[in-house]
Amino acid sequence: MLELIRRNKLLTQIILLVFIVPSFIFFGVQGYDMLGDGNAPAKVDGKTISEQEWDNAQREQAGILRQRAGQQFDPKWIESPNFKWMVLEGLIDNRVIATEIAAEKLTIPDVVVLQKIMEIPGLTTEDGKLDRERYEAGLKAKGLTDQMHFAMVRQDLVQQQIAAPLQYGFYLPQEVTEHIWDIFEQEREVQVKVFKGTDYRSQARVTPEELETYYTSNGSQFSIPEHLSAEMVVLDMQSIEESIKISEADIKSYYEQNARRFAVPEERRASHILIEVPKSASESDHKAARDKAESLLARLKENPAAFAELAKANSKDPGSAAKGGDLGFFTRGKMVRPFEDAAFSLEKGALSEVVQSDFGYHIIMLTDIKPAVEKPLVAVRSQVVDEIRAQLAGKKYAESAEVFSNTVYEQPDSLQPVADKLKLKILKVDNLTREPNPAYAKHIILGNSKFIQAVFSDEVIKNKHNTEAIEIGPQLMVAARISKYYPAAVKPFDEVKADIEKVVLTRKMGQFAKEAGEAELARLKDGGEPKGFSPAISVSRQMINMTGRLDLMPIMKANVSTLPTYINGADYAEGYVIYRINKVTTPARNNPQIREAMRTQLMRSTAQQEMFAYMNYLRNKAKVERLKKREDAKTEPGKP
Repeated sequence: MLELIRRNKLLTQIILLVFIVPSFIFFGVQGYDMLGDGNAPAKVDGKTISEQEWDNAQREQAGILRQRAGQQFDPKWIESPNFKWMVLEGLIDNRVIATEIAAEKLTIPDVVVLQKIMEIPGLTTEDGKLDRERYEAGLKAKGLTDQMHFAMVRQDLVQQQIAAPLQYGFYLPQEVTEHIWDIFEQEREVQVKVFKGTDYRSQARVTPEELETYYTSNGSQFSIPEHLSAEMVVLDMQSIEESIKISEADIKSYYEQNARRFAVPEERRASHILIEVPKSASESDHKAARDKAESLLARLKENPAAFAELAKANSKDPGSAAKGGDLGFFTRGKMVRPFEDAAFSLEKGALSEVVQSDFGYHIIMLTDIKPAVEKPLVAVRSQVVDEIRAQLAGKKYAESAEVFSNTVYEQPDSLQPVADKLKLKILKVDNLTREPNPAYAKHIILGNSKFIQAVFSDEVIKNKHNTEAIEIGPQLMVAARISKYYPAAVKPFDEVKADIEKVVLTRKMGQFAKEAGEAELARLKDGGEPKGFSPAISVSRQMINMTGRLDLMPIMKANVSTLPTYINGADYAEGYVIYRINKVTTPARNNPQIREAMRTQLMRSTAQQEMFAYMNYLRNKAKVERLKKREDAKTEPGKP
């Protein structure tokens, strides 16, 4: 049972990766579909996912992970083949889902998307309206515009149309839950007998020949890896931003030139009645829908006060009909174009003529107007300063990056010239190895595979030249040179002899203990009298009160058709363990809340497996082709 749950934790992560995170990737990179790419990593339905699209998706996903993880972020992870492959699998799945969405002609109306955005916690004011300033600030922090976010929410909702029937439509009989729960709670009374290797110290002898053989056969254990000391210079956006000085005159001038951008845009509140008809419907269906809309409009012109009542009775918009057609306040860009043009051309309290959109025919009543309001400089000063700093720093970084790259290349024998030109510090680092040093694993530069590869290149080692300017990440460059190089070597035998003797002696003692334990287990299984066992304890899948899971697994998997029964535990280098299982019981507990929680978890786990299987079906249907192999080649494609 525990194994099932653990496996589905991974499955849950995969589902989240496929259906939540890639919505950012999907929107951000779909514009690359039309680019040719002879180095494309994959094809879906005959259309390539370009190398550039994959690179952009990795950067975007890395940014999201970095923001969420904060100080816990591990830069080494985003350089790993696992990360790159999972991002590619996410791109593939989004293409597959997009293909299925197009085939099934699934869509979500604008009003439903807007309602979903309004449900995001913290985005509405006390009177239920969208807090525009907070919303835009949140989007800016993620590098999004409101149009991008609107499209992303729509994409997620459409994907949910596919996922929901599988995720929430699975039923698990109560009897199955009860059976699994009984297994989960089952207790086994166990005694333990341990044969410790140290008890056989007097029998263990180590010969010089054995030490020599171990040293010869395990030379890699005693090797000193190739390593080096290096100098490096770093160019990064953060230090450039900190060097930017902004005057009050600059702030005032920028604000005056961009005053409209810092204004709260005009908002309009409207109600509507939607007579729904698909765009592809027949001419007669369109005529019938329009005639109905015209009839309702005629009634409203005679009695505008009846709008809410007629909307409740006739409108087919699920998001607003029950509220008398009220859509709340909205700005330009939030509604389909014909609807928006009509709503922003009306006077307050006025009715529109019948307006046709892709959803059908609308009658619109404008109920309120909030005119655009310019914010004073004092209210947006921090935003103005941030924008000026970002623009100046971006320009300065681009200029500095060119100087940086050219200088380290044109003057390859020293880093001092580039440090002097750009006022950078020359940093020193020791114990760099080809396989990244664990001490630097989380360092954004020293744990980066591109940096390590460049420093250990033949050109840098043999000719003692600078590396080229290495782009570690967005707006982060580094160049390095070797100050001292140490080739790989093996420690002399005499230096490691004592360590080898300890290892060989421990193994020999463990082997004596194992032989004694196996002989005792055979004697007990033949009916011999048990001796030397510990006092009995009870264990279950809930009570792991022994050494750990290595003890629990063989105990709970043991055949208990006859009792007592004897089994050996997991292999230990230091000894041998025998378990005596005396009896098996299922406690008479009745906790309906816990059992119902177990049933819910099982249903979710099974539903996730169904979703995973369905995604594999869609992949096969879309004829997914992977045109590149994984760098580590250890995991089967399609199984992150």
